Amino acid sequence: MRFFSTAGPVRPAEHYHIPPLSRIGLDEVLGLVRDRKYFVVHAPRQTGKTTALLALADLLNERGYHCVYVTVETAGTTRNDVARAMRVVLTALAEAAEETLGDRFLGSVRAEILADSGPDLALLASLRLWAQAAPRPLVLLIDEIDALTGDSLLSALRQLRAGFRERPERFPQSVVLCGLQDVRVNRIDPDGTPFNVSAASLRLSDFSRDDTFALLGQHTAETGQPFTSEALDAVWTQTRGQPWLVNALAYGACFENKALCADRSSPVTAADVAAVRADLIVSRVIHLDYLAYMLSDERVRRVVEPLLTGSESRAEAHDIEYTRALGLIARDAPVRIANPIYAEMVRRELASVSSAG
Repeated sequence: MRFFSTAGPVRPAEHYHIPPLSRIGLDEVLGLVRDRKYFVVHAPRQTGKTTALLALADLLNERGYHCVYVTVETAGTTRNDVARAMRVVLTALAEAAEETLGDRFLGSVRAEILADSGPDLALLASLRLWAQAAPRPLVLLIDEIDALTGDSLLSALRQLRAGFRERPERFPQSVVLCGLQDVRVNRIDPDGTPFNVSAASLRLSDFSRDDTFALLGQHTAETGQPFTSEALDAVWTQTRGQPWLVNALAYGACFENKALCADRSSPVTAADVAAVRADLIVSRVIHLDYLAYMLSDERVRRVVEPLLTGSESRAEAHDIEYTRALGLIARDAPVRIANPIYAEMVRRELASVSSAG
């Protein structure tokens, strides 16, 4: 039996899922890659970015590209140590290429390039050689790019920009940078954005109402267990399509409720959904705990506190932009908390801080 995924990338054989590439505008993405563009994909945590990139890598390899997906999350501890960061990034790229495509080229040359070129040119030199050696146009999907910070991020972006004009013969045809925020508006470079060669910034969408109902319907189709119409509405209303929350509510109701597990003929009711909602908030599961932690950031508090207290907002445009990137507020106007579950979590957290003070 498949189940609702609440941890890690979706595996279609194991998890109920919405086709991941339906949420990123596939025609636009394929056009950008075809036209040798570099671009950004961003979305809040636990919305399916990695799942979408893995599916995109498979599709691009089927369509004649030499496409490698890599996460550089392990470089997050390097901070301003550019030498360490470049070693981690090149090692991750080499291992991903060998594991997914059997391509050992980068692994065979990266140590020599690091020694000869130094950290501020190593990525540039490596991608030049790799693009020339690759049997098909090289495409890179780099996930968790904003795990890099400070000088390490700045160096990586500048090296990607430096090789841009040499594509596709001597540099990757297309590079996709994926992370929590849009690196095109990164403010660490006093001379302006270090990735101004990016042609587009795409945000992975949340589930639509139809997506939410379709996902829940997969459970009904495979087990015979229905959701009442009130339960369906409750899942949508409480989550507004935030993918992790949708899956967490459904998983709790369908797989952690012993009575519903034992009798699949019993429908999932709105009361079942409400019980799971309460448990998620009280237990401060990892997803909600991270968002609660972000409330310690003054930029976030300036945005969300007035929404709940009715006080005058002191938030500036970049505060709103940052908080929206975290997923705490809705994507469209007016500025508001993204969904009722987040609103309750924020309300409790702010009340806790006030009482402690």
